Amino acid sequence: MTATLIPLKDKTPRGGIACESDSIETVPLTEERSFAYWQKDIPEAYWSLTADEITERIRVARAKLGTRLVVLGHHYQREDIIQFADFRGDSFKLAQWAAEKPEAEYIVFCGVHFMAEAADILSAPHQKVVLPNMAAGCSMSDMADPDDVYNAWAELEELGIAQDTLPITYMNSAAALKAFVGEKGGAVCTSSNAAKVMEWAYAQKKRVLFFPDQHLGRNTGYSMGIPLEQMVLWGWARPYGSMGGHTLQELQDSRVILWAGHCSVHQRFTPQQIDEARAKHPGLQVIVHPECRFETVQAADLNGSTEFIAKTIAAAPAGSTWAIGTEINLVARLAKENPDKTVFCLDPVVCPCSTMYRVHPAYLAWTIESLAEGHVVNQVLVPENIAANAKLALDRMLAIK
Repeated sequence: MTATLIPLKDKTPRGGIACESDSIETVPLTEERSFAYWQKDIPEAYWSLTADEITERIRVARAKLGTRLVVLGHHYQREDIIQFADFRGDSFKLAQWAAEKPEAEYIVFCGVHFMAEAADILSAPHQKVVLPNMAAGCSMSDMADPDDVYNAWAELEELGIAQDTLPITYMNSAAALKAFVGEKGGAVCTSSNAAKVMEWAYAQKKRVLFFPDQHLGRNTGYSMGIPLEQMVLWGWARPYGSMGGHTLQELQDSRVILWAGHCSVHQRFTPQQIDEARAKHPGLQVIVHPECRFETVQAADLNGSTEFIAKTIAAAPAGSTWAIGTEINLVARLAKENPDKTVFCLDPVVCPCSTMYRVHPAYLAWTIESLAEGHVVNQVLVPENIAANAKLALDRMLAIK
């Protein structure tokens, strides 16, 4: 069988700053606030390989590296990537692994750029983190441009709001923003521990600035008993001095200031889809990711991280029926791994994470074969001036129980 291999031609940098280079085999983050990754075309020979040939070449290269290499795979990766993963999980579980397992010399992270950055920050100095395709990004992360966040914080300082506000950033954010949060005393969170991190924050301050995902912040706050009227959405695209589109009193009364970011995949799931699924499947259970809209989460039976979703389906009784509101690769995998249950995606027009999908087996073969030949490509390096404060925020996340 021939693999369908589509070369990446989109070289649009993230963060708004282009840094042209003949090679990105080692990519330092040279800008304090905003930076870009470009993925060069991989050798042409990889595009003519069949799926079986790619699999065999990865197997041979991995055997040469032995325990010097570990491959991490996020739940949203496709099956032809996950099959090579030594460990798979959500961003929180994989961040924990990077912090606790210093044995491997090379960490090949089959995820997106913010995950690889976090792994580089948390891993040991001798370890090298590699991202198979540097163009594997996150549209949600890009919605929180560092300059926009810094300007919002400066405005909150001028208004006297920042002094009793703690910034919390979702894992889906640039390393520079994790550093900002670390410097200001805040922490990183994931969908697995957002409530615990917010509880930790409220023990210190009256309110949180939560970015970039408004839905995770809103759903988490509401689950903690915070009324919707005490959660305001900061309009980051508004001009400086507009108070994010709110009055001073509204900001003073708020408990959560939400950033106007979202996940394009999870935005697709709706209460109407839930109603239609329930009508077709009596006794149906619905579980969705908390990056879904508030109304969708309220209409579902359960909500939680990808790790929570996977564990819930695995523990569910045989014969039960589940509709899942999250990325299709995980849903399809759970359906395959749980044949005694009926498991399907809530959205009938399935939508994969397009940026996660850029980690193609051809890129994985290229990176691992390069490592086996003693040549490190696509190494993710977060500069020390960013990594030090970012590590503070990530360590706080890992320490919050």
